[in-house]
Amino acid sequence: MEIVVKASQLILSLSILVLLHEMGHFLFARLFKTRVEKFYLFFNPWFSLFKKKIGDTEYGIGWLPLGGYVKISGMIDESMDKEQMKQPAQPHEFRSKKSWQRLLIMMGGIIMNVITAFVIYSMVLFTWGEKYLANENAIYGVMVDSTGTKMGLQNGDMILEVDGSTIENFKMITHDVIVNKAKTIKLLRNGEEVTVNIPSTVWPELIKNPNFVQPRLPFLIASFPKESYGKDAGFMVGDRVIAMNNTRAEYYDEVKDNLTKYKGTTVVFDILRNKDTVQISTKIPESGLLELFLEVNPDSFFVMNEKSFGFFESFPAGVEKTFSTLNSYIKQFKLLFSSETKAYESLGGFISIGKIFPGVWDWYAFWAMTAFLSVILAFMNFLPIPALDGGHVFFLLYEMITGRKPGDKFMEYAQMTGMFLLIALLLFANGNDIVKLFK
Repeated sequence: MEIVVKASQLILSLSILVLLHEMGHFLFARLFKTRVEKFYLFFNPWFSLFKKKIGDTEYGIGWLPLGGYVKISGMIDESMDKEQMKQPAQPHEFRSKKSWQRLLIMMGGIIMNVITAFVIYSMVLFTWGEKYLANENAIYGVMVDSTGTKMGLQNGDMILEVDGSTIENFKMITHDVIVNKAKTIKLLRNGEEVTVNIPSTVWPELIKNPNFVQPRLPFLIASFPKESYGKDAGFMVGDRVIAMNNTRAEYYDEVKDNLTKYKGTTVVFDILRNKDTVQISTKIPESGLLELFLEVNPDSFFVMNEKSFGFFESFPAGVEKTFSTLNSYIKQFKLLFSSETKAYESLGGFISIGKIFPGVWDWYAFWAMTAFLSVILAFMNFLPIPALDGGHVFFLLYEMITGRKPGDKFMEYAQMTGMFLLIALLLFANGNDIVKLFK
């Protein structure tokens, strides 16, 4: 069921974004009286699920959910309609329009995606506001995994600065380290300030495992499965472990390590239950698991920073959110070309994108993710690759600067080259996803 929910959110999100992207091209084409022959959600090789012609335009839904398109008359695009291009140019065709008009038609999809992200972010902030864990409020420090340990971090460290910059939002720690390729982390360890130099050898692991630090949480029992060793041993919902065998063990990482250490032996737990301290003596299974669910919601342990936005306040905040997201994504994109980080090995396709959506339907997460994908779609389409909007924009700018228009034959070859590049990238990204499933 979780897979169905994730897939449904992904398909709905991409459908909205593709429709709006193509609508951008469509509206500018109509503004300059350029004929649009087809407007499709999804691709329709060989047949369509639905189609209806209204005026000069055929509207339809294809069966291949890899995007969508508008076929603009008199333009060399993915349809590769060479016969039309052999005919004399007509006033309603793309090639007959002024270069600045053609530029706006090609920029229409990108412009629409940026506007979409801005509107969604604004309405998300207006509806739900902003809520985050301030770094200074993560009073128990951080919990690190093996990658964090290789970086030189330890459980309980209080991170103060990344490359000399103070961190306000806890979740931005991993973002700033990875995206900015940070060199140093300043932290508080056992009451002393320590500066950790991030070794270059750890970068490939950081890219593959960006969640190398998490807020350190107490070991607080939230619930039990139907059959639970821990419940049978006497643990109750709301119990908080504070010690094991008279040795302090109150955080998840401490209790987990001790469970592994003491498996197969009897352990006395000191438990904080309501306002009382009680003891539970039980033998730890060979699995080292008590079979219970822990409270992992930061709201249960920390003071969260919350900010609400009025209707008009949300718009400048939405603009800031859109362009900060774009700036962050551009930095992440640059990492793909770094041999040090090997970020290209983590490049993912539709499976990776789908996994980002929650396993239950959450409108806040859905719209936030849709806005993020809209930013990505805008940026990717701006890349100067033939077959993408950015490729057409590049050639149009060349024409506007030099006064020379690239020949139709050149544009045909450029379009074919671009399509091969995109297909290769699509296969590589989704191939990575498939390989990861078997690892």
